[in-house]
Amino acid sequence: MTKGRNTDTVPSAESLAQAARSATKKGPPPVHLWNPPFCGDIDMRIARDGTWFYLGTPIGRPGLVGLFASIIKREGDAYFLVTPVEKVGITVDDAPFVAVDFEQVDDALEFVTNVGDTVRAGPDHPIRVVRDPETGEPSPYIHIRANLEALIDRKSFYRLVDLGEHGQHEGKDWFGLRSQGVFFPVIPSEELP
Repeated sequence: MTKGRNTDTVPSAESLAQAARSATKKGPPPVHLWNPPFCGDIDMRIARDGTWFYLGTPIGRPGLVGLFASIIKREGDAYFLVTPVEKVGITVDDAPFVAVDFEQVDDALEFVTNVGDTVRAGPDHPIRVVRDPETGEPSPYIHIRANLEALIDRKSFYRLVDLGEHGQHEGKDWFGLRSQGVFFPVIPSEELP
């Protein structure tokens, strides 16, 4: 978050929510088409576990969280809430969403997020796994929309591993996941115990 900002010009969460409600009356807001001027940073944070905070306090209303989640936009490594006329920076600890469950539907892995988005892993919604260079601990993600991802929660990832298989990726043997005919590498086969 940027320090020393002029808080007089930064919209409040309430004004953003009101603008988002107006924008979502006819379906999902076309956030990708909006490029309003930057108004500054707002004291809003999304924790790694998917909890949204405003002014240091968890936002306890799921409907309000869903409303804010519908107007989030990523540019580079920065995250913003946007309306047709306002753009404010927010802090995201890891990913803006958390994939809290999945089920196998035909040949697809269908995920649901903490804010109610549902996507099927495949060419348009790839899964990627980042491993901590020091501990080797995996952090799995699935693409949700635009360039926004969800961190796949631990319980779901453990269930996914049970569905894993060996396959080829870039000429090497990998253990990974398959959904809609696409193989997503998780760990090189040679590193498995």
